Amino acid sequence: MISLQTISKQYSGKYLFRDLSLHIEDGNRIAFVGRNGTGKSTLMKIILGEVETDSGKIVQSRFNSVGYLPQDSVYHTGRTLFEEAATAFDDLNRLHERIREIGNEISGITSMGGGNSPRLQARIDEMGQAQSILEHRGGYNIEIRVKQILSGLGFNAKDMSRMTEEFSGGWQMRIALAKLLLREPTILLLDEPTNHLDMESLEWVEGYLKSYRGSIVLVSHDSRFLDNLVDRVIEISMGKATEYTGDYSSYLIQKTQRLELLQSSLKNRQRMIDSTTRFIERFRYKNTKAKQVQSRIKKLEKLDLIEIDKEESSIFFDFPDPPHVGRVVMDLDGLTKSYGDNIVLNGISLTIERGDRIALLGVNGSGKSTLARIIADVDTFQSGIRKQGHNALLSYYAQNIVEGLDPDKTALQTLDAVAPLKSPGELRNLLGCFLFKDDDVFKPVSVLSGGEKSRLALARMILRPANLLIMDEPTNHLDAQSKAILQRALKRFSGAYVIVSHDRDFLAPLVNKVAVLTDNGLTIYHGNVDDYLNKYHREQEDFSRRKDLLEKGVSEPLKKNRKRMAAENRQQLYKKLKPLKGTLEKIEKEIAAYEKKKLEIENSFSDQNTYKNDALIQSLNIEYSQITSRLDSLYDTWTATEEEIGEITGND
Repeated sequence: MISLQTISKQYSGKYLFRDLSLHIEDGNRIAFVGRNGTGKSTLMKIILGEVETDSGKIVQSRFNSVGYLPQDSVYHTGRTLFEEAATAFDDLNRLHERIREIGNEISGITSMGGGNSPRLQARIDEMGQAQSILEHRGGYNIEIRVKQILSGLGFNAKDMSRMTEEFSGGWQMRIALAKLLLREPTILLLDEPTNHLDMESLEWVEGYLKSYRGSIVLVSHDSRFLDNLVDRVIEISMGKATEYTGDYSSYLIQKTQRLELLQSSLKNRQRMIDSTTRFIERFRYKNTKAKQVQSRIKKLEKLDLIEIDKEESSIFFDFPDPPHVGRVVMDLDGLTKSYGDNIVLNGISLTIERGDRIALLGVNGSGKSTLARIIADVDTFQSGIRKQGHNALLSYYAQNIVEGLDPDKTALQTLDAVAPLKSPGELRNLLGCFLFKDDDVFKPVSVLSGGEKSRLALARMILRPANLLIMDEPTNHLDAQSKAILQRALKRFSGAYVIVSHDRDFLAPLVNKVAVLTDNGLTIYHGNVDDYLNKYHREQEDFSRRKDLLEKGVSEPLKKNRKRMAAENRQQLYKKLKPLKGTLEKIEKEIAAYEKKKLEIENSFSDQNTYKNDALIQSLNIEYSQITSRLDSLYDTWTATEEEIGEITGND
């Protein structure tokens, strides 16, 4: 149990908390929520003892052990992965070492004829106590426990002997989380634990924490993660803690109801204050009303303050209407990408059609970001085909896009660099939609917060109309409110998009296809993320049975038959599509040539010298009319051919 009693904390005269009190009981599952900058992480560090309060006190049980996972900046070096994770059991390893020492001492005593000595009995008693502790705390299966936790967090058998410094930042955070889960402190403080997890590892962590014996305190923007774990929500706002019972969704409902009650109370109070003030002003100088006036003045002075937190301003934007594009926006066939001997993508094929909303999933290191960069045409590949559809226009939001912003440029200059034809007023209006007000537009990128940089990157992204958006972890630095607004903007967008994300609630209402990268390639699932997860869980549950069938050879004939039928279907489809695709290519080349000629004539029409030559004008008008007529015919043929291709592939 931990009790924070009227604690206060300030930085440079600005209070994060003032007289804040809260209690964490045994077995609690608590979420700290609140706007960025309200002090959620600081409050965790106060509980941990890393940050001192300015006033108030903290009372906790002497049996408490507290474990803390920060948001980032964790690095391990000098040990293998297994050795580093096993340091969580340093005290048990010391007991093992002590038992070996006691064994040697007992051998020495008995070899010297001290079989009945008090010293021997004392060593035997000490060994019995040490063995009892080891047995009670699982000290005899440390290796199994370490490998189970590391495996659940996405590490494989080969990783166990790798040095920790070989792992990237995201995997370093997983190592820190593994050590915490192995230590099993009585109170777990987890600050944004889902940031560095892929969807499979996230679900494993979620399941593990559900059965965790200690108390858990979470800070997270992942609403589904919180819904599945917490039974109390503590909102930090205006230096105070307000407690809500239930999960995160219940908190949102209760908060709305509470706000409505406060607003109603505030209106009623204001009416009473206005009425009382009018009475005082009217009768202040009448002796016959002096007593009543004084009574009302005292009544006003005794009124408690009602504070309502002003809602944080919200960004608002829409992606520009996408330009018209053919049925196929992007076609990837047999892509292979490697870095030296490390093959990241092997024979990947993917067709992105007009109107596709695709979630790109896979474990960390499976190549999601690499594939996103290739789709966006910002990374190369060794073999295969990448073909953009006719009139396909791309817009790319990289996972590290905030690092790609020029730190010396202001927010306004950042947008001007990609849209020089826009006026400063237009750019400032756009920045205003992303909460850059007044002089904020002149702030250099170097002083912006992570959330502000993300909003600036989004503003820059929508300056150019596109019909295919590629977004790699777009919600990483966005708070819950901004994330919801991005989600709504994507729902309104009529173009196609591919999103790399592990945020299930963010993806759930957005996607109609799920593309999953594994060691075996890319698999497409039709439906939303929940449909995929349900299918994935069913496949996991059936895995053992399928494995048994494979071992007995029962499914081998079926497997061969399926391969034969699939090959035949592909061959038939190829025969049907080849002439149609050839026709489509010829039409697109002819359209491009006529469009170019049409533009040249239009430029001639804008030249004043053209109008001095009547014969030339007449000739150009005739040619322009012929070109326009031919283009209309070509576009009709192009549309009909695409529809025919769509019918064939749709029936496949």
